[in-house]
Formats: sequence, structure tokens, C-alpha cells
Amino acid sequence: MTNQAEAKVSQFYNTLGWETEDGHTEDARRWEDLRAHAQDYVSKCRRRVLEHIPASGTNLLDMASGPIQYPEYLEYSRNFEKRYCVDLSAQALESARKKVGDHGVFLPGSFFDIPLDDDFFDCAISLHTIYHIDKDRQEEAVRKLLRVTKPGQPVIIVYSNPHTFIVALKSSLPVRLLRRRRRHPNQHKDNAGKADDGVLYFHAHPIDWWNRFNDVASVKIVPWRSFRSEHQKRLVPNNRIGHEMFAMLFALEQRFPNFFVKHFQYPMIILTKKA
Repeated sequence: MTNQAEAKVSQFYNTLGWETEDGHTEDARRWEDLRAHAQDYVSKCRRRVLEHIPASGTNLLDMASGPIQYPEYLEYSRNFEKRYCVDLSAQALESARKKVGDHGVFLPGSFFDIPLDDDFFDCAISLHTIYHIDKDRQEEAVRKLLRVTKPGQPVIIVYSNPHTFIVALKSSLPVRLLRRRRRHPNQHKDNAGKADDGVLYFHAHPIDWWNRFNDVASVKIVPWRSFRSEHQKRLVPNNRIGHEMFAMLFALEQRFPNFFVKHFQYPMIILTKKA
């Protein structure tokens, strides 16, 4: 293992993370909104990635592919000859192999250590992965993704915004005082910036951090999804009203992308490599 952050991720996903019960992985049970009335919304959010993937190509790189656990993820490579899946978990890659079949190439190990040719891929994707890499190596990972992608082609990354309005609300004085009164004496202090309760390493850079890649790529940032699942489940009920709320939220994300990128949870970064 190259560092503690990667070791922590590897330990979780090589033991518990991809264990399946009732058709859902432990990863999904912890960090996805699996409720019935949320399904249409979360599916449409996952399909947002397809809007930026080339219509066709030879090779697609899926960095930290996991088991390709949602049907929408499988669609990303539907018009490519090969999908290269890189992951720390051999168990995840074995599950991915059953779904992708001969269409896939499966590379176990650290993305940093796996040799890949320059300008080889027609598209690269990395979903909810970069922020689990040590903060001092995230730029290295992104630059490798760009290096192995062809000029004029996209690297698509789903990331996290550390400065959402919910974080600001939690940091406000009235909320801090209220939480202090309610907190159980043995309860750990809440960390609004962490999405993983300490199970995985997590560090999200500010949105403007992505401007450092302007030297090699054009940078476009759009909304992927507005809330962490735990907040989404608290704010939106699992009923017909909730279904309508999700439909309205999706429409607002489409209508006001810059606002949702700046103030909400999950942006999608599209880096188009310069010639």
C-alpha cells in the first residue's frame, strides 16, 4: 500500500464493503438512498454521466469501478469496445467481470501502480473515488487520468463539495448551541465534512481547486446530485410527496447548475484534455 488512506479504503472494500445482503452491498446500504420513492431521482442523477461520455469509442477507463453495482453504471461503456476496470478489491472486479464479460479488462491494485499507456482511452470516469485518496495525492491521480486519456476526450469525476449550505448551517451559532444541548455525553462530535463516519479516509478540496487543471484541460463543473444520502433521507419523505419533491429538485438542478455546484453536495467535474 502506498499510504494509509489507500490502505484504509482497501481494508474496507476487501472485507465488508462489497458484501451483499438482500441484493444490496454494504457500501450501498451505508451511503445510498435505496428508498422506493428516491429511485427515479437517483437513477436520473447517475445517468447524468452519460451526457458527457462520447457517443462511441474503443477504450473506456473506469477508475475504482467497484462491482459496477448499479444498472446505470453498466450503461457507461455500452458503445465502447473495451471497459478497463481498475480497483483495489479483487472481489469487486470478480463481480464486475460477471456483468461486463469479455467486454471488460480487469486490473486489480492501486491506480498509482498500474502501468497505462499515454493517450490510450477515449474517456475516463471516476465516481466517488478521488476524495478517498490522500489529499496530497489527489492531483497526481487526476493528472494520471488526464495523461492516459486521448486529447479532446473527457475525464469525468464525481466529487464532493466541502462548502455546502448544510455545512454552513451546521456551523452557525444557533445550531451549534442546540446540538450541544442535545448531545449525549458519550456522543462523538459531528464532523460535517466527513461522509464516511471514519470508515474511509475522506478529504474534499474546494470547488476552485479544480482550476489547477486548466493547463492541460478545459474544466467544466455541473451538478451530479444535491445531497448526501443521510441528509436526503431526512429532508425528503419516502412517499408520493417525496417523489414530487425529487422531480422538482432535479428540474432545479438542471435549470440552475452553477447555484447547485456552489452550494450543494456532489459536483461532476468534466476535464476535456487539450491537444
